[in-house]
Amino acid sequence: MGVTPRPALLHIEFGAILCILDNPSSPLRFAFVVPSPPSRLQSSASLLANAPGMMYGLYPATDFVVADGGRNEGSTSRHARWYFRHEIVALPKPGLPMAAPARGATLREDLSTWLEHRRPVGFDSYPPLVWVASPHVIPQARIDAQARSLLAAQGAWELRLASKLSLNRAYFNESSAQWFSARPLRVRATAVDDHVEVRTLWPRDFRLPRDVRRIERAPLPTTPEAVRALLRAEPRGGAGTPYSASLLWSRGGSSYAVPAGRAVFATIVNGAQADDDEAHGGHFALVTGRTASDGSIADWLVNNFYSLDSESEKGIIAAPVPLDNYLADLNSGQGYYRPSAMLVAVLRQDRAAVSLQSALNRTYVQFYRHQLVYDHAAMNCAGMSVDVLRWLGLPLTRRGPTVRLMASLAMPYLLAKERSVRKAAAIYDYLTEDQTRLLPAAAFEEVTATLARLAYDPASAEGMLAELLASDMEALLFLRFPQFPSSRALGQAPVVSAREYHERLPRNRSDMQIIPVPPRPFPAELRDDDLLPPPRRRSQRALRAWAALSIVGLPWVVWDAMRRNRDVTGA
Repeated sequence: MGVTPRPALLHIEFGAILCILDNPSSPLRFAFVVPSPPSRLQSSASLLANAPGMMYGLYPATDFVVADGGRNEGSTSRHARWYFRHEIVALPKPGLPMAAPARGATLREDLSTWLEHRRPVGFDSYPPLVWVASPHVIPQARIDAQARSLLAAQGAWELRLASKLSLNRAYFNESSAQWFSARPLRVRATAVDDHVEVRTLWPRDFRLPRDVRRIERAPLPTTPEAVRALLRAEPRGGAGTPYSASLLWSRGGSSYAVPAGRAVFATIVNGAQADDDEAHGGHFALVTGRTASDGSIADWLVNNFYSLDSESEKGIIAAPVPLDNYLADLNSGQGYYRPSAMLVAVLRQDRAAVSLQSALNRTYVQFYRHQLVYDHAAMNCAGMSVDVLRWLGLPLTRRGPTVRLMASLAMPYLLAKERSVRKAAAIYDYLTEDQTRLLPAAAFEEVTATLARLAYDPASAEGMLAELLASDMEALLFLRFPQFPSSRALGQAPVVSAREYHERLPRNRSDMQIIPVPPRPFPAELRDDDLLPPPRRRSQRALRAWAALSIVGLPWVVWDAMRRNRDVTGA
């Protein structure tokens, strides 16, 4: 990192280390001196990622095997194994129920059949895998201000950061080291003899407050406009402001003590990146998990959808992933790229969260086998998530397309301007897609406003999922996550319209920052023989209509003009 260490050597009695580790206000900046450093990171300091007491969202981590995705331990599909053959994942133990879509069925058809026959309570399926990225977890730790040493309860070890990916434009730097060294951490890493290779540094003070008086009261945002005002209440969408948790509503009134063990149903939106002009829309995901006695949210499960057919510059592979990895992985963590906000519904019963996660488990099975294919316009992170919520019975308002008629009339102009059928078709699909499915911010606004209205008026619930949430919600919390300091510029709030997206682009299109990524072709031998063809895109219909018009309609226009001219001149 190019940091010159200036160690102020400090000897510490290890009996006092635990209270130092978990004190976020500690001004500790140190190099570590361990009289007799252990030769291996001790098990009491480092736990396996599936140790007792840990969770993967709603699921006990002990129900999973942690291994390289290409090995035979655990149960999952051959498609999922191929994508994660070089990654550390948690796989359900053999014998646990796994989603098995009907042959030759679309995702919607599969979910409809499943909803007709599913059990009302309990887990009827496990996710095909959870991407944990590292085999070990250090629950309580500190790092020094140069990020060269890690202190846990049993001693200090050399700290090595996971390597920066070649396509990643920004990374952990001196400002990151200073920021993370000022707070207690939870670490995902690989423990190797006398050092740890760190993949994730998670701030332990990013948690639900223990003291209910520290949760600020906020107005209940029952409209998308109110949600937008909440998201944008801080400069740059909160990129440079501290982590915060606010109470929006609770069944008991103006105060709420978060109980341990409650299921949560949550949604998260990530903001716009500062150095990627294809990423002003942000990102969207659905989250499930349980509240913990210490307020920890690190193990909540984020259902992250990204394109499988290209290599992400951040190393992201679409998967259910623990929240600490989702936000704080050194390469793929969204927290290094932009600010984030989360709406959390705390539930008295598990059923709404279990229904959502079970449906998403089935979605991942169809996604990995390529029955469901990612498309930036028609089937992106927001589109997939919103579809599942609607099919489960959460009636989210449709905002409709940006400009359907204008886009149809403008197709010849787009072809002439872009000089590419593919680019013109993509623009057409963007302009004609329902904005709730297209834009992460729009999806977040509609989901948040819908849940707020259900809290305010539970009798208005229509649909299975809406009825469960209206009955079971105890509280609605709003969490704001800052962007981690790094070599990357601060991001901002995600755009909410195509116009706002256009306004954020540089005037000179040659100045646009776009990160080219290599393709990741899906092997032909992994394609199941029952896969259905993808649905026809709207742009295909528009192109065919204009093609027909150019063959039939334009000659008629020319002939009609010639006829009218003859009538006028009398020739």
